[in-house]
Amino acid sequence: MSHDFSALLRTPLTERLGCRFPIVQTAMGWVADADLVIATTRAGGFGFLAGATIEAGKLEGEIRKVIEATGGSNFGLNFHMFQENAAQCVDLAIQYRLRAVSYGRGPDKKTIARFKEAGVLCIPTVGALKHALKAVELGADMITIQGGEGGGHTGGVPTTILLPQVLAAVKVPVIAAGGYSTGRGLASALAAGAAGIAMGTRFLMTTDSPTPPATLARYVKVDDPQKVRVTLAVDGMRHRMIENPFIDRLEAASPVGRLLIALKSAWAWKQQTGMSLGHMLGVFRQALKEDPGAVSQTVMSANQPVLLQRSMVEGFPDEGILPSGQVAAAIGELESCADVIHGIAAEAEDCLAALYARLGDETAAGRRADTEAAA
Repeated sequence: MSHDFSALLRTPLTERLGCRFPIVQTAMGWVADADLVIATTRAGGFGFLAGATIEAGKLEGEIRKVIEATGGSNFGLNFHMFQENAAQCVDLAIQYRLRAVSYGRGPDKKTIARFKEAGVLCIPTVGALKHALKAVELGADMITIQGGEGGGHTGGVPTTILLPQVLAAVKVPVIAAGGYSTGRGLASALAAGAAGIAMGTRFLMTTDSPTPPATLARYVKVDDPQKVRVTLAVDGMRHRMIENPFIDRLEAASPVGRLLIALKSAWAWKQQTGMSLGHMLGVFRQALKEDPGAVSQTVMSANQPVLLQRSMVEGFPDEGILPSGQVAAAIGELESCADVIHGIAAEAEDCLAALYARLGDETAAGRRADTEAAA
């Protein structure tokens, strides 16, 4: 029996998001701009704009740019309710009837109801089973689960454990993220029951990414997953990133030393962080009286946007931070979004077709054995 291979990749994700392949490009800060979403959309995937890091005055322009280039609003917007222009993000997603929104710390039921009334799908990202259950309770239409292999702020549960847990507990479609970059990975996620996969690092490491060449070269250079590890040194939360001199120095320092690094960093970019000499001295005195480690984390957390921009926008990978999934170590070259998506889809189709063929052969063999036994 022959199979329509394209049918193997039709899932609730492709049906509800209106994309050709069950492959989602996540909203990486300072990476997922209009151009990356356009490249993803044209290639048949589904892309999210990083509304959390696009300047408020430029956000509507980025949305319009994608619509004009792709001929529709078949893409998504990511935002956080704690960002200053969260209300703007909500309003724009509804105004332009975007296909979906994604978020971490999600909006309340009232805001979710506004999205639903406008036909905008709500797709939160979670890293734990309890958060998935809460998201569904609040009205999530689909859920993206990110295992601990994923980049940036990530949980501690591997995708292979988290995905089956969530699939067994919720009735909405589930998208798997954390550790995916190949067609084999997509095939395994679909076979497990997921509606598709979401990838960040794989899309960051493309020729369509706005990430500076020096920083991209640093990502490509990584060939050991152990070098893409979790640190608590930046803001006290689990943060997976590529090792670099800045992180090594921060982790090796004493609490007071870490405070000095944090203050020096804030002072170096005082125009962006608002750090004055008086403020710096006041923070230092406060830390000596209280807890230098805790205060340094507060300062570093405030520095985080600048540290990200230093590497992801300005192109100085050793002077900022490099959020990354472990999968970066398995990616040895940059390809276009189209080549990545089509390559993954083709490999997944081959894997799933082989699985169906094997199951068909086993079924036929079983029937022959039953017939012979009956005779």
